[in-house]
Amino acid sequence: MMKMMSNSKIRNFSLFMWLCVFITVTVTVTEAEKKKDELYFKPFNVTYDHRALIIDGHRRFLISAGIHYPRATPEMWPDLIAKSKEGGADVIETYVFWNGHEPLRGQYNFEGRYDLVKFAKLVGSSGLYFFLRIGPYACAEWNFGGFPVWLRDIPGIEFRTDNAPFKEEMKRFVSKVVNLMREEKLFSWQGGPIILLQIENEYGNIESSYGNGGKQYVKWAARMALSLGAGVPWVMCRQQDAPPDIIDTCNAYYCDGFKPNSNHKPIIWTENWDGWYAQWGERLPHRPVEDLAFAVARFFQRGGSFVNYYMFFGGTNFGRTAGGPLQITSYDYDAPIDEYGQLSEPKWGHLKDLHVALKLCEPALVAADSPKYIKLGPKQEAHVYYASVHPEGFNLSLSEYPSTCSAFLANIDEQKAANVTFRGQIYTIPPWSVSILPDCRNTVFNTAKIGAQTSVKLVEFDLLLASKVLPAQQLTHHNGISQISKSWVTTKEPTSIWSKNSFTALGIWEHLNVTKDQSDYLWYSTRIFVSDDDFLFWKENGVTPKLTIDGVRDILRVFVNDELIGNVVGQWVKVIQPVQFLPGYNELILLSQTVGLQNYGAFLEKDGGGIRGSIKLTGFKNRDIDLSKSSWTYQVGLQGEFLQFYSEESDKAEWVELTPDAVPSIFTWYKTYFDAPGGTDPVALDMESMGKGQAWVNGHHIGRYWTRVSPKNGCEVCDYRGAYGSEKCLTNCGKPTQTLYHVPRSWLRESNNLLVILEETGGNPFRISTKLHSARVVCAQVSESHYPPLQNMANADFIAQQVSVNSMTPEMHLRCQDGQLISSITFASFGTPGGSCQNFSRGNCHAPSSMSIVSKECQGKRSCSIKVSNTVFGGDPCQGVVKTLFVEARCTSSSSDGFFQNSEAVSSF
Repeated sequence: MMKMMSNSKIRNFSLFMWLCVFITVTVTVTEAEKKKDELYFKPFNVTYDHRALIIDGHRRFLISAGIHYPRATPEMWPDLIAKSKEGGADVIETYVFWNGHEPLRGQYNFEGRYDLVKFAKLVGSSGLYFFLRIGPYACAEWNFGGFPVWLRDIPGIEFRTDNAPFKEEMKRFVSKVVNLMREEKLFSWQGGPIILLQIENEYGNIESSYGNGGKQYVKWAARMALSLGAGVPWVMCRQQDAPPDIIDTCNAYYCDGFKPNSNHKPIIWTENWDGWYAQWGERLPHRPVEDLAFAVARFFQRGGSFVNYYMFFGGTNFGRTAGGPLQITSYDYDAPIDEYGQLSEPKWGHLKDLHVALKLCEPALVAADSPKYIKLGPKQEAHVYYASVHPEGFNLSLSEYPSTCSAFLANIDEQKAANVTFRGQIYTIPPWSVSILPDCRNTVFNTAKIGAQTSVKLVEFDLLLASKVLPAQQLTHHNGISQISKSWVTTKEPTSIWSKNSFTALGIWEHLNVTKDQSDYLWYSTRIFVSDDDFLFWKENGVTPKLTIDGVRDILRVFVNDELIGNVVGQWVKVIQPVQFLPGYNELILLSQTVGLQNYGAFLEKDGGGIRGSIKLTGFKNRDIDLSKSSWTYQVGLQGEFLQFYSEESDKAEWVELTPDAVPSIFTWYKTYFDAPGGTDPVALDMESMGKGQAWVNGHHIGRYWTRVSPKNGCEVCDYRGAYGSEKCLTNCGKPTQTLYHVPRSWLRESNNLLVILEETGGNPFRISTKLHSARVVCAQVSESHYPPLQNMANADFIAQQVSVNSMTPEMHLRCQDGQLISSITFASFGTPGGSCQNFSRGNCHAPSSMSIVSKECQGKRSCSIKVSNTVFGGDPCQGVVKTLFVEARCTSSSSDGFFQNSEAVSSF
């Protein structure tokens, strides 16, 4: 065609094409620039006084939700942020994880789960502020506390003290993060969401270990941070000697008594521990929401201005990111949003109500320089916030009124309720609770009275993993349910030196100095000669030779001539292991395993792993053998790791069919394919049939697994009253600490998903199954004496006492999770019912219309509300008695064909 054109036409056509290209490039660049220059807020400055952060010239009291971006997938982030905002958060908080962002020195990673910029922009686009805790030490039960392991190898380095090599590296990374945020225009003065930064982290806990070097380091860290020109305030948590321009803050279960080191700084609670972490072989912590709400209400009652929930969403320690010692893969943290991204009720709902009540108080809280204290009884007190002039910056018609008053009434008695008189009225306050009165008259919330629903999360069977490796077979289980069997293939991992990259050296080398944390595993191999005289000596004297080691961590496995003879688990525990040798040369192999590097404490760079101290063989005829000076061959990692058996592209393994009657074996790889469960419910792998190892799905490392069982004792009945600690209200006694492992939906295809398992101790992969994690049952109980719905009060009319009687009637609210509808009401009674969720029962007083009224109002809807009054239920079923409405409902996927409605829940979560 071009050959047929005239020269002029060719020139015109070429010009036209260049013009198209120019326009396309210009439009593309313009759109990219526009996106980069997008303002999430009108630019504003952030300062502070003794009372609060000052946002754009106005004091604010703020609720912050902790979410660690790498503990979720980017696909989960928008929903997590939205649920946090709906729950009352003004701010999203996160640590920055240095080892994730700089895995190799000078090589940065800000992609995928580590795309910090994307996460920050999602926060801003949601209308929320961002609190960025750069550190760069995080702790966070994260591997090595967030430090990259290569940092240990810098000559002369000492972490977190007045040490030039460390300070140089720390400044370089902190500058990298601050400059990146500035380039992306993410600071508040640029129209971005970042209002607060943190340098260091809980250093005050260990500062004394470093002497004067620690004191100098704190001053340097502050100067360095301020020199970066971020333009927003910096904090140091748990740092009583924080310099004047840095806000020192509180981390604890309770911070209502905390005071910063200057009366010019606001009271900030950077970590409100709403749960606790778990370790392999331990019980699961649970913090009652009544106590959590009490702690938050007391904090604001006594002058607090900013609280961050640690965690609001805990998430998952994917890969080998879990810290040590022995942190589990789940980082659920008993948070208001669970590991799978679903609401944990009633924790999320009760806190949401608390936050609404607190927001009603915000005009008075920020206007008053300090509260007025009133003693109401021996363990009862009130704090009153009163402002004669309504503060600016609030879009409420309260400014029409000449005064603003809010009060908190607290009963810190752990056992008894109390009747107190406040401003001429009598108030009943349950034990260990706070009542909130936004207008100093009407109680709208009490921390011990839960009106939010309870959601019962059930883990339901999907089909057992259906393999495409080999033809599927039908198996009928003892319960008569026919399910598709799994066909697995397997290959053995060598339990000896396997690589040409192994090396030999004298003495015992420290674990991390060899592995650089490229693997959990380090093999030590040496040869032991046993003479005939030694054998005769043992036989005649009944002596057994022993391997003794001064200290090992986290796991040590002992092999003699390729046979596993002993396992040791612990933190720098002494080893005395009987061994059996053959005459002549024997191969002694030690396998050292880390299960998360130490994440907390002083001198982390010296902590290390593997073997510490002397190692010797005792019991020989003429002498003990000092193996500390012997020649050892070292091998890092497993063959399957370095050949990437878990990769979809890998063809290096010699897989063979696994038969159902195969004897479980140690250090074995298993592989199968499976179809993703239908629907949108979160997916988990049930690994209860396995021992210990690691798992990958479609090449994604979902984490370590271990069926280590927790102690049988220690799970007493939980009472929210009284001070909480991590040993109170424990759950899951006598069961494996973790059996279910989150597989994000975004990592799954509809079919042919590759699952690869590395099993260390022996297990049965045929019993691995996928399960769906979902809240299928919701319950609630609200009495006619309960507080009116807070959403009806969250306006100026409430303060002006211009609320209709109908709006003040208590309401019950029920809601299924996204994608579900209320399919049936399984219990409803207005009267005097009793029991607990999934075990409700009618009382002597019962309104016959209860079931029909609730079913009509709720069935077929995602959410519903019912007023709790005699009028709604056709009259008073029993006069002179306070009635309560109890309801239990069943939620079903809106796209379901009825399968889940009739499916049997196999275990509660």
